[in-house]
Amino acid sequence: MLAGTYNFSLFLLSRRKVPHRPDKGEQRFYVFLLACLNEEIVLAESLARITALPAEKCVALVIDDASDDRTADIARAADPQRVWLHQRYLPNARRGKGAALNDGVRLLRASPLLQGRNPNDVILCVVDADGRLDGHVIDAVDPFFNDPATGATQIGVRMYNRREGLLARLQDMEFVVYGDVFQSARRFIGSVGMGGNGQFMRLSALDTLGEDPWSDSLTEDLDLGVRLIARGWTNQHCTTAAVSQQAVLEVRRLIRQRSRWFQGHLQSANLTPLILRDVGGRAAMDLIYHLSSPVLILLTSLLPLSFLVALLGTIAGSIRAGRPLVSVMWFLGPYLLSFTSAWIYGFVYRVRERSLTAIQAVLLGHVFIIYGYIWFAAGWMGLWRTVTGKRTWLKTARS
Repeated sequence: MLAGTYNFSLFLLSRRKVPHRPDKGEQRFYVFLLACLNEEIVLAESLARITALPAEKCVALVIDDASDDRTADIARAADPQRVWLHQRYLPNARRGKGAALNDGVRLLRASPLLQGRNPNDVILCVVDADGRLDGHVIDAVDPFFNDPATGATQIGVRMYNRREGLLARLQDMEFVVYGDVFQSARRFIGSVGMGGNGQFMRLSALDTLGEDPWSDSLTEDLDLGVRLIARGWTNQHCTTAAVSQQAVLEVRRLIRQRSRWFQGHLQSANLTPLILRDVGGRAAMDLIYHLSSPVLILLTSLLPLSFLVALLGTIAGSIRAGRPLVSVMWFLGPYLLSFTSAWIYGFVYRVRERSLTAIQAVLLGHVFIIYGYIWFAAGWMGLWRTVTGKRTWLKTARS
């Protein structure tokens, strides 16, 4: 009940509009960071999207983390004036995405590319190797940085292969719902989180986090967003542009991916003292609630089992007492508790995906609730990896 009330409150809050400060004429420069490990299948298309953006406003830095495929060759084949290649080698490479990004930022700080540029007007954007940016992304994001308090802006995330099956469609819906409801509402709470794809950050904001802004957590993006807020910066969420990535098409691979995210959330529990000390107010409360989500998921995963036990007990009691075995309350109560939000999620998703009819969107919302059970399997897998001390990076394989 508490979770339902919280989610509905965020839905109402997400409907509000965010005003922008007027443009003061700053000429900002964008650097797109792509940390790559064996990404030859998807990298070329991502670089093509970036090099199609206005040349005077941006470049790309490909950080090859000791790939053993053609990743580096693909980066070299791109426009050398627009795409830089930085290669890392073993044994210093392959230590996680955060380490690769930190190395890239150190290179940028010492490079002539940024000499003479004000760090307030240099925006770094993390893009996954399979990320395909909207062509208007810079125009959409730039107004958020008119506010000098804005340290970072996260754009929406979509699945470019969302029509390749139900599992891909549900992942697309998941990211749309998270962005258009939870992230949009958190703009007014002060607790917007950063994602690992399509996160834009002011260089001066990253500088306040030290030489290595990213942590070695499996969810280094979550850590970064929280620490920026703790430093007094404001995180924003942009709903008018998105980066599209590749959905996972196999349930087992999806569970592996989400178990990594879950394990990273468990690691991020060590941010709690920082939040309580340096954030405060409703933003702190919301961040603590967000960081507690792994515990809530594990506890919630026990509910279906307890409901099944109660249902079997009720049926057995009905048989012994000679009462009817079917009661509408057996279905109405669980439905209201489990599927009320499906109507909201269907509405939100159809706003983005106009090709769906209203009925299709509502039905998809119901399937989406069941799809969320994947997090139960991923949660227990992530907990097991944490307890057994396994911290290896479960890289998502590309198709």
